[in-house]
Amino acid sequence: MVSKNEIKLITSLQQKKYRNKYQLFVVEGIKSVKEFVQSKYPVYQIYVTEDIHIDIDQNLQSIISKNDLKRITNLKNSSGVVGIFKIPKLFTKDTDDLQIILDEVKDPGNLGTIIRLCDWFGISQLICSTGTVDCYNPKVIQATMGSLTRVNVIYTDIKSYLKKEKVPVYVSNLSGENLYKKVVDKKAILVMGNEANGISPEIMELADKKISIPRFGENSKAESLNVATATAIFLGEFRRQSML
Repeated sequence: MVSKNEIKLITSLQQKKYRNKYQLFVVEGIKSVKEFVQSKYPVYQIYVTEDIHIDIDQNLQSIISKNDLKRITNLKNSSGVVGIFKIPKLFTKDTDDLQIILDEVKDPGNLGTIIRLCDWFGISQLICSTGTVDCYNPKVIQATMGSLTRVNVIYTDIKSYLKKEKVPVYVSNLSGENLYKKVVDKKAILVMGNEANGISPEIMELADKKISIPRFGENSKAESLNVATATAIFLGEFRRQSML
């Protein structure tokens, strides 16, 4: 059975400082846990209730009571499986494809959705500013639905990163050129900004091209799009043009 110290450790991983301290994070759900087991993420421990049978090495599993599961789960309706994984050392990699950079994106749901979008559109690398929400936040993990296992997410000083890159840098900007009238580069960087403040001035200065999503509703009073929604539209158009 699970000890009090184990429960204390698992619940502490709700906070970033303890994830950093122990270099561990939590994954919930049978499908997501199985995807992480089969990925680059080393397993620390898998906890399952007695009524759950999951196709994972028995040596990695520990039985947990339903009462103890309630103490460690983030979900209202848990599947009965909680995985603890080690945070690996990840490094930026060279790519001949489109890269996405996030400038201070704070909402876990937005980051999780953007990671799923990268997975869907075949974007292998996502670069995040150090102020962007932690990709190992439980809410981010839940929103990615396993996609984090297939996207290289790196946290770095994005200003320094952009200065070193030699590909066109596109930024999302309301006053930018109409996305649908712009021929975009296949190998490029697309920067998406903070939910409330957009892209910071110092990053905007490094932009080669500013692009925007046109608003079609004549009577619309919407000031902007959600950052994850906007990212989906941009990626769709970048990928469409790459097929021409």
